[in-house]
Amino acid sequence: MFVLGPVIVLSAIGFFCWLLFTLAVYALPAVVGVHVGVWACQTGAGLLGGVIVGLLSGGATFGVGQWLLIAVPWNWARLLIVAIYTVPAVVAGYSATHGVTQMAMPSPVWQTVFSVVGAIAVGVTALLRISGMTADTAQPGT
Repeated sequence: MFVLGPVIVLSAIGFFCWLLFTLAVYALPAVVGVHVGVWACQTGAGLLGGVIVGLLSGGATFGVGQWLLIAVPWNWARLLIVAIYTVPAVVAGYSATHGVTQMAMPSPVWQTVFSVVGAIAVGVTALLRISGMTADTAQPGT
């Protein structure tokens, strides 16, 4: 059991890091869905109505982003769309890394350093994954 404990802990940390990197692409649709769902619930739609409205708005945010990446012919506009989807992933990466570092080290300076490194890593991963979703539909010479 003494040997199995650290292996399980490292496996769990690896799993959550993989999950964070995988789900960082969907940070903007998730934030939009949660905020719109909470708003709908607070304005009288009820819990079920808030969940439905939140899911629909999050899905619509993701779908509109995908459609824009396919339909927009200018590379600068695609880069702007990718940046809009990447910023919430950077914030999520910072928050997740900061939560882990608060448990691991007492120094606030090193917590911030590692949190910034984690935010950069998650941001670069999300940037690459989102930009990989773009279809190369630009016409030659544009």
